[in-house]
Amino acid sequence: MSVAGVELNAAEAAPQLLGTVVAVQANYYQVRLDAAHLLPAEPETLEVTQLLCTRRARLKKIGQQVMVGDRVLIEEPDWAGGRGAIGQVLPRTSELSRPPISNVDQILLVFALAEPTLDPHQLSRFLVKAESTGIDVVLCLNKRDLLTSDEQQQWCDRLNQWGYEPILISVYQRDGLTALQQRLSQKITVMAGPSGVGKSSLINHLIPTLDLRVGQVSGKLGRGRHTTRHVELFELPAGGLLADTPGFNQPELDTAPEALANCFPEARRRLADTSCQFNDCLHRDEPNCAVRGDWERYEDYLDLLEEAVTRQAALARLKDVESTTKSKTKEEGQVQQEPKLESKKYRRVSRRVQQQNLKELYKDIESGLVEPD
Repeated sequence: MSVAGVELNAAEAAPQLLGTVVAVQANYYQVRLDAAHLLPAEPETLEVTQLLCTRRARLKKIGQQVMVGDRVLIEEPDWAGGRGAIGQVLPRTSELSRPPISNVDQILLVFALAEPTLDPHQLSRFLVKAESTGIDVVLCLNKRDLLTSDEQQQWCDRLNQWGYEPILISVYQRDGLTALQQRLSQKITVMAGPSGVGKSSLINHLIPTLDLRVGQVSGKLGRGRHTTRHVELFELPAGGLLADTPGFNQPELDTAPEALANCFPEARRRLADTSCQFNDCLHRDEPNCAVRGDWERYEDYLDLLEEAVTRQAALARLKDVESTTKSKTKEEGQVQQEPKLESKKYRRVSRRVQQQNLKELYKDIESGLVEPD
């Protein structure tokens, strides 16, 4: 085959088959193809939009993991069997560890204005965790039908001071969902938030064909039960992909103390206007600090900063212990820590090395570089 006078073999002429990994289970990957592909067989053609794929051995050898959200190249598609093999993982634009997903465009943080009652401190913690990823954050507040118009406006004004423009919706009354759908269109979005705020109900409305199980809010604890167990990307009717995450109530923060202020839009605004006197300022009691001041979430910042400093110190102590001790299993199966010996001081020189050293010494003597004793 030739194109513009250039000879191409069959492999070069074949178009690249691109797709997005939408689900992972064991060593199998569900890949959504970029466009529908027809089965070139007789007597009928079959439209295929997804393939169940394995990972090429060469990817495993180089340690290339495949995550939900990865853009991949498919090799040797079996259209009749709906299978294929992932031959290459394209470079990622972003990567999250919890949930394990790549190429995310934005995080949709969903909370309820009531039932359960919106806790500002819990909301702040979720926002800081989302901001720490460096990915755009969209804040959505459900169950607006349970609050008056004045109460809704108060929350909007309050969150505007935090640096957010929330989208207020009511899944129950189908209110405000058009604006949200526009924000999700043509993007990969990860939905997060505590249990019981209506995430599954929201997804059921956005993608009616899914029919996810909806959990109830616990009467004793005032929060929802977990309903989502794994990560999967769902295709939105208007375009784009949406991933739900397991509900949890207190996300774990792993931000370094010196990077924490950047997770607060209020602090970022202050630092954009002026800088602190010290480059390593933690914005506590340092002189001429640009961040410290009268803003609502400053106490939240101090609490999270203390948590981050404590965690960093604990990790440093653990690293010191690991560098000076080793684990040893006793006969009873109990594991205990023992001090490590200095390898250079106590390690015995092997006979092979001793003989090699002697040979080199004899050569030096014969060449006159070293005089014998």
